[in-house]
Amino acid sequence: MRIDRIFARLDREPEPPKIEIPGMSRTRKALFGSTAAFYIAIVWAVLVSSWLVLLDWKVMLFRPYEQWPELHAFLDYFVVLGQRGPTAVMVAAWLGWRSWRQHTLRPLLALAAALLLLNLTVGAVKIGLGRLGPHYATQIGSAELYAGGDIFPSGHTANAVVTWGILAYLATTPRARRWLSVLSAVVALGVGATTVYLGTHWLSDVLLGWAAGLLILLALPWFEPMIARAEAFVFAVRERWRARGAYVPAAPGASGARTPAGAQTVIPSIRASSVEPSPSRGTVGAGSGGRHGSGRSAHQGASLQTQPQLQTRPHAARSERAPVTPAGSRRPPQSRGGGAHTPQAAR
Repeated sequence: MRIDRIFARLDREPEPPKIEIPGMSRTRKALFGSTAAFYIAIVWAVLVSSWLVLLDWKVMLFRPYEQWPELHAFLDYFVVLGQRGPTAVMVAAWLGWRSWRQHTLRPLLALAAALLLLNLTVGAVKIGLGRLGPHYATQIGSAELYAGGDIFPSGHTANAVVTWGILAYLATTPRARRWLSVLSAVVALGVGATTVYLGTHWLSDVLLGWAAGLLILLALPWFEPMIARAEAFVFAVRERWRARGAYVPAAPGASGARTPAGAQTVIPSIRASSVEPSPSRGTVGAGSGGRHGSGRSAHQGASLQTQPQLQTRPHAARSERAPVTPAGSRRPPQSRGGGAHTPQAAR
């Protein structure tokens, strides 16, 4: 099957170098704690309608898309780098190739875990606070909370941080990790600023989106054991599937043995109990010595039982049958006895 070919191709790949899995170091814990404190401060500032909400309104009323209209066409396309669907497909394709080369599912599973955490955390805050966006705001100076919206925090910004930052998290060399960290930071900052420029998010939405995405990246080492167990489970299922598909020939006569496709049907051996002596033969044996008759019938039954199993011959095609003498031929047909000839043949 096609899946077997994929597995065989994967087994022929060279073994990758040992992959170093990042741990929850002291520096990472400190960054996680400071980012969590920043996250809580932004949420609190919006809940109490502090100076941050007033700054949101000032930036919105400034209308950046009217101040620099020449950037609008380019930024409309650039903001796609923060949309979850296109970015997830691009990054998953790259990480899938890396999984193929490195004989591991960790890159894809790490991406899946990060996106799952992103949907749960960001989605829950969006629905819980229900903030309206700048284009739907109704009261100047208001935080526009609990109004049925879903823009706080910014999903584009958080997705850009997680999707592009996972490449730096999974980098195998320090140099690649540094370059990818800078690249992902530039993309995430650019996507967040673009949403403010287009007027689709408040400035506080973007700040909280940056913090939400960074928290997920910093917390990923805590989920590495779960990712390893999921990878082991997937490979175990694959091995069971491959073992189930393999055919192991069974011993002849073993119960439950499966017959391979295309094999001929075997006639079961004749049991001795199915061979009954005829009444006349039994009568003769009784008259001329029952001991010899019964011994002969037992010997015949045993010989029939020990006969090798016969195989049915397939129906012969027309081309395999015995040739027939064409009509009008002077050559007489040969008798089935095979020895004597008829007088016409001798003549």
